[in-house]
Amino acid sequence: MQSNRLALLVVVANVVVLLSGVHGVADLALVAQVNFAVGILVRQQLLVNCLSRLVMKVPKSWPLRVRWAFAKGYHLGGLHVGGAVCGTLWFLALTVAAIGQVGAALQLVYCVQAVLLLAIVITARPKARAKHHDRFERVHRYGGWTLSILFWIGALLLAAERRGPLLTAMAGTPTVWVLVVTTLSSLAPWMLLRRVPIDVIRPSSHVALVHSRYGRPMAGSSRSIARHPLQQWHSFAVIPTPGVPGFRMAVSRAGDWTGEFIDDPPSHMWVRGVATAGMANYGLVFRRVVYVATGSGIGPILAHILASRVPSKLVWVTRDPVKTYGQHLVDEILAAQPDALIWDTDAHGKPDMVKLAYSAYADSGAEAVICVSNRKVTWSVVHGLEQLGIPALGPIWDS
Repeated sequence: MQSNRLALLVVVANVVVLLSGVHGVADLALVAQVNFAVGILVRQQLLVNCLSRLVMKVPKSWPLRVRWAFAKGYHLGGLHVGGAVCGTLWFLALTVAAIGQVGAALQLVYCVQAVLLLAIVITARPKARAKHHDRFERVHRYGGWTLSILFWIGALLLAAERRGPLLTAMAGTPTVWVLVVTTLSSLAPWMLLRRVPIDVIRPSSHVALVHSRYGRPMAGSSRSIARHPLQQWHSFAVIPTPGVPGFRMAVSRAGDWTGEFIDDPPSHMWVRGVATAGMANYGLVFRRVVYVATGSGIGPILAHILASRVPSKLVWVTRDPVKTYGQHLVDEILAAQPDALIWDTDAHGKPDMVKLAYSAYADSGAEAVICVSNRKVTWSVVHGLEQLGIPALGPIWDS
């Protein structure tokens, strides 16, 4: 998987740095902070959108294998994981190396940071994250905020231990400038925190269709929403309606938070930052694609179908589509793509998703398949088709 290769690339780069020689507390702090900067910046919304737009401009006249490689650009989560893990290892080394080399206050700050970093890494392991997602979110969010404060306290204490004016010492410390960049990157989405009114329609007990008139997000992007800005945030694909301000999103029942949202929909929700380009945007490097979606995976796909930015064939597998999502949404899909294959699992049972995707790919003359489903189905479709040499994209849950 490309994300694993990128994580390995970060590890190799750190091994090279280690072999080249890192001496003293200041050097260890700098290398650790650079790794954290890589992990943070690669998730910065504006950078993600910029990269997506660059990939979308790749000429379709280029060889398919080259365009396929560019379409893998959404695997950048590997850099996030690699930077976070390597940064943590460097920081543990810093904490040990600082014993007897720095003051007691700074040593205490380092120890607290080391514990928080280990907690974040341990709870972010894929199995632990899937099993205890709420705990992961709390540790990641509150631990991350606490670390940001402690990094600045540590930088101030380290600079204070040097001779000369404090501001001069800080300005001459590279770690401080890396901190400035990462802090601004982390704060930027929160500077755009907004509470916006919403309208909610519940065509069934399984899904809520949300409409907001806030903003004009690009097709194929997603937004994080929350009932309370300091509690759980969840990301959903946004569906712009041509000629209508704002966006829609489909919230399907998939846990306590979504269940409560559907059963007791709020009148307002919190949004932060900007809408972020999704995986399917990278599929625009292909001349023709097949979109394969199951259930509420239609959300990210519908935005592209309505925008008509690339010729496509839709395969949507879901239980009774009209009963679950409403007649209006189904009519909208068929109006945009009359030849869409909508497979009703209540009537026909669950199909072989790989065979269904391959059949649509072969019949439509597409260059690639984009699948949006749960982890198991996405993995089987994407890897099943790639083994046949067919370009395929799908969510990777890599970080």
